[in-house]
Formats: sequence, C-alpha cells, structure tokens
Amino acid sequence: MAKKKAFALRVNEEMLKAIEKWAADEFRSTNGQIEWMLNNALKEAKREPKKKQE
Repeated sequence: MAKKKAFALRVNEEMLKAIEKWAADEFRSTNGQIEWMLNNALKEAKREPKKKQE
C-alpha cells in the first residue's frame, strides 16, 4: 500500500457539506470520498501515478 501524506485542504463550507453528504450516501468517510474523487479525476485525465514494482 502506498504511503499516505497528510496536508491541509481548504474548501468552502457548501462544497464540504456536499462532499460529506455524498460520502455518507456511499458509506465512506469524508477523507475517503475526497481520495476516491481525486483518483477518478486522475483516471479520467489519464494522469494516474505510476505504480511501483514490489
């Protein structure tokens, strides 16, 4: 599993509420939902990070 790095993210209150509701609807944490959204955006843009060989 890839190492995770913490960082602060500032979003407006309305956007955060929408993400929190979406996360609850999908049975994910807010953080998990944001990671899922970012991964999907990277896939769609064909910019996924290269996977390291183990």
